Amino acid sequence: MTDQDLNKSDFIYKNSSFRLSVAPMMDWTDRHCRFFHRQISHHALLYTEMVTAPAIVHGDRSKLLDYNTPEHPVALQLGGSDPAELREATRIANDWGYDEINLNCGCPSDRVQSGAFGAVLMKTPELVAECVAEMQAVAHAEVTVKCRIGVDDQAPYEVLPRFLETVSAAGVTRFTIHARKAWLQGLSPKDNREIPPLDYPLVERMKAEYPHLNISLNGGLATLAAAEEALARGLDGAMVGRAAYHEPMEILGAADQRLWGQGAPRDPFEIAETMVPYIDNHLAHGGRLHQITRHMLGLFHGKPGARRYRQILSEGATRTGADSALFVQAVGAVAQAMRAQSEQD
Repeated sequence: MTDQDLNKSDFIYKNSSFRLSVAPMMDWTDRHCRFFHRQISHHALLYTEMVTAPAIVHGDRSKLLDYNTPEHPVALQLGGSDPAELREATRIANDWGYDEINLNCGCPSDRVQSGAFGAVLMKTPELVAECVAEMQAVAHAEVTVKCRIGVDDQAPYEVLPRFLETVSAAGVTRFTIHARKAWLQGLSPKDNREIPPLDYPLVERMKAEYPHLNISLNGGLATLAAAEEALARGLDGAMVGRAAYHEPMEILGAADQRLWGQGAPRDPFEIAETMVPYIDNHLAHGGRLHQITRHMLGLFHGKPGARRYRQILSEGATRTGADSALFVQAVGAVAQAMRAQSEQD
């Protein structure tokens, strides 16, 4: 590993980007979503959708791994359970220059279980340790793990400490813990995000018992204030999922100022303006408008005209020939509604 690689590996620590991150979400956190989120927060750590190691080794690597340089700091999340395959996928991903490589040990979906990875790996911490050891042997960026507190009938207060001890012994020092168990049978992925009870005290206890580990909390965090409270309770970071997607300004808009002491709260109209050249460039290369705007429906959440904004984009962005003018029209509907309300007030 070169000095440059070491500096890159330290990037997230030097900038404390782990203090707030946007969770990897399948079919949601693609490169367009991440570029949009990066316009709102310059510091929050962004994650790719989970990409399986076999797909990287055998598939279209550019399609799977390409991203936009402004997305940094950005982490690649891998799915897999074969140490050699994960090593090769990590080696390949080095050429893309991600700031972090994360191993998924928390996803409970059926398609993940069928591949013997995701949350089911909570049952085999020794295998996880072998996987991350192989990944670290070739990685140019830090290797991290995202996990649950346990699965099925496991007792989290017994399982989680053993998991952390075993995997950290292989060299991983940063973990993101979803503070719910995952039920591998009987609950859908959606139910697994909502039904198993949250156990924040257990995650906080892990931080107290393993102070040398960098631990971020995930699960149920729906506001920036909730993320701040997690940090105040001694955790190193907070990971927000769907709330950051549906209400991006509420989660990310003031994050740089409140968590990193930099900048001022962002204005959604300024964000919209910065997205127009990006949209035009995407369309010029054969893309479709909805591929970007579907991630931006929550930009004006809670503001007058937000419903009309969503309606214009939802109905029009999929049409052939739809371009940035439609997006500008949708933004204009919000501006018009806000002016009307201001005049009434």
